[in-house]
Amino acid sequence: MPRIALYALVVCVLAVVAAVVSFARGSLLGIVWVLIAGLSSNMTWFYVRRHRLAATTATASDAG
Repeated sequence: MPRIALYALVVCVLAVVAAVVSFARGSLLGIVWVLIAGLSSNMTWFYVRRHRLAATTATASDAG
């Protein structure tokens, strides 16, 4: 897993925790944290898929 995907995953987890804490305290600021969690989750999947595609392409070009 690429390093940037790990960073995005950490941001996603922290944003989810911040959203839970915000909503538990009755703050609507948690909505912003949910949006940040969604964005960082999409970034994580993007970089993981990009890394897998690059790895399979490199393996296919080395084999053939």
